[in-house]
Amino acid sequence: MNVKNAIHQRESIRKYKNKKVSEEIIKDLIDAARRAPSAKNTQSHKYFIVKDEKTKNELKKHNVFRQPFVYDAPLIVICCADPKKYPKKVDIDNTSKDYALIDLSIASSFLVLRATELGLGAVFVAWIYRNKIKEILNIPKNYIIPFVIPMGYPTGERRDPSLRSRKKMDEILFKLDC
Repeated sequence: MNVKNAIHQRESIRKYKNKKVSEEIIKDLIDAARRAPSAKNTQSHKYFIVKDEKTKNELKKHNVFRQPFVYDAPLIVICCADPKKYPKKVDIDNTSKDYALIDLSIASSFLVLRATELGLGAVFVAWIYRNKIKEILNIPKNYIIPFVIPMGYPTGERRDPSLRSRKKMDEILFKLDC
């Protein structure tokens, strides 16, 4: 599968088979994220991998994920970034927190596209209690956690990606100046 195919095949998956994701695949996914570009090569993003039932149950006890399907995923990737890793002035009008969010989003997209290529399903979830996640998982307070990515092997057949509604090109393009 090439990148274009992964982009077309990727969809938000919320139901997973009860099948573990191997350590080898997890390392492959993190490697994909590691290879993403970042502002000034800061590489401020980090990932906390949740795959054991004990940790999932602790998170569930505190209701940190508002959508119950997250707890059922064989793998929950907690996506974090440290804004303090950036130089004081990264840009003219953006803050280091903005850059941490941008860089983490790019890296996490690389991770999700690689997951798609490997036959995994995933979805970005932002309806979460960030501070409670940090507390339970001992993630430093200065880190941001804009979203988590539950993932696993999808149940049933995947939908035809061509059936997903997307805006037309001219609806998302201000001007094509060639």
